[in-house]
Amino acid sequence: MKRTFLIDTDTASDDAVALIMALRADDVYVVGITTVAGNVDVEQATRNALYTVGLCGERVPVFVGASQPLVRPHESATWFHGADGLGDHGFSQSELKAEPTPAVDALISLIHDNPGIVLVTLGPLTNIALAVQSDPTIAKNVSRCVVMGGAPCCEGNVTPAAEYNIWVDPEAARVVMRSGLPLELIGWQLCRGEAIINDAEIAELMAMGTAAAQFTVDCNRTAIEAIRKQTGELGISLPDPVAMGIAIDPSLVTEASSHLVEIETESDLTRGMTVVDRLNAARNRRNHAIWADAIQSEAYARIVWKMDVPRWKAQLFGALRKS
Repeated sequence: MKRTFLIDTDTASDDAVALIMALRADDVYVVGITTVAGNVDVEQATRNALYTVGLCGERVPVFVGASQPLVRPHESATWFHGADGLGDHGFSQSELKAEPTPAVDALISLIHDNPGIVLVTLGPLTNIALAVQSDPTIAKNVSRCVVMGGAPCCEGNVTPAAEYNIWVDPEAARVVMRSGLPLELIGWQLCRGEAIINDAEIAELMAMGTAAAQFTVDCNRTAIEAIRKQTGELGISLPDPVAMGIAIDPSLVTEASSHLVEIETESDLTRGMTVVDRLNAARNRRNHAIWADAIQSEAYARIVWKMDVPRWKAQLFGALRKS
């Protein structure tokens, strides 16, 4: 039987590749896609999601979500992904149209209608926070909530302390961490180093001759230059496809552990930091008051520390080879 996936995305270059992976997975049925403001505004994220669905020859319903974070102004990442989120290649607009149902309503109804659903989040957690605030009971119907977000115990990609998806709406991330959802946190660090798609692998993608492989390279052109400036790494960095790969095949994970997680929402210096209680110090007398809310709500997440990169790349390339 196919597993049912529900995907929330601020669709830009790496999100689009992750959507292709899910739509091409033989044992996955994508019941819906919800969009949120993040990398680009929600209207552009929706256009990009519809384009990607059409590229795959699918007709998955796409629902428009939050246009800004819970309490903050929206701050995009077009400096990384391009003004249109897809490398500014001028991809044509899809003939597909978004559904009239708001994303939060769709999330709630689709989760209730599909007990055991896998929820995959690729952007800021605004829609998910609004959904669990509106109906906390949805948490028990989700078998896994795979979150691309955070920089646990390492440097961030938008500030020294924080990863973009959490930083842009830390209040939403805090709500989700305390929601009771079965969270799996796929941090930004997993897409670096060996996981970068290097020049030889980019050439392999170009040689495939499929629309999906060509699109993957083209839509990441501005991202290639952005990651080079940011980290000095050469190639395509794909955090969302890493998260999607693990959602599709949990056996890719080679090291993970569960811990209390708190999100910083007050400090300008560490806004959006994913603070992981890796040494179980939160309940110590000196920390207990600060962590009381997280402890009371049992804000645990499974943190993925390492994955099998060669197998993930084989999975990714397999999806992109399909015509």
